[in-house]
Amino acid sequence: MLSFWKYQGTGNDFVMLDNRQQRFDASNQELIAYLCDRRFGIGADGLILVEEDEQVDFKMVYFNSDGKESTMCGNGGRCIVAFAKQLGIIQEECRFNAVDGLHYATIDGQGIVALQMIDVQQVLPQGKGVFLNTGSPHHVEIVRDLAYFDVYKKGKQIRTSAIYAPKGTNVNFVEQEGPNHFRIRTFERGVEDETLSCGTGATAVALAMHALGKVDHNEVKIEVEGGELTVHFDYVNDTYQKVFLKGPATLVFQGSIKE
Repeated sequence: MLSFWKYQGTGNDFVMLDNRQQRFDASNQELIAYLCDRRFGIGADGLILVEEDEQVDFKMVYFNSDGKESTMCGNGGRCIVAFAKQLGIIQEECRFNAVDGLHYATIDGQGIVALQMIDVQQVLPQGKGVFLNTGSPHHVEIVRDLAYFDVYKKGKQIRTSAIYAPKGTNVNFVEQEGPNHFRIRTFERGVEDETLSCGTGATAVALAMHALGKVDHNEVKIEVEGGELTVHFDYVNDTYQKVFLKGPATLVFQGSIKE
């Protein structure tokens, strides 16, 4: 039997495994996809391993729900911080390694995690929107009537379009709600569907809106389908630095499942 913990960050949910003893077969894509399956498995947008790291507090290894190891996941990064605290690996702050490098994070008594993301230098015009990499690739596009927008159809078209071949991209559709306040919906690569939240997507939207002149402050509120996130950043020498993604990370339940 495989012991697991289920966490969610603004509706972005993950199967979390303690793999510090290297007992889980991370090469078994079918097993990972099965565990993430919402009908036959536990159900999640992705699976995350916490592993030993000789230089920092721990290592994060992230897999999409299709079973394939993927690029950085912002909400997953916040959830693994909460998981590491629950396991007793950390207390109020930590440093960990992920696929896109070193991350620093803090967690308070209410489970609010502030995760430092990578620096971003380029926000590039692309089609009707812009493109940038916040640890994962993201297309950001402003639309009207977001509540009624066909995120699946339009998102899949952009995700698989020739301009993003061969690996594709995540796709975010944005509508401004107020000063420095935006609502977004995201089609996630690897999940191949809309998710309730995307941390690297929320980060990408905040930086993109600043680059497009829609933001006049270095703190941006991002409303996702599963809740609310805050992105804070410094803009120095044409580079977004000290980028922090902040929001709740919550334990849903824990259990065991037959491998």
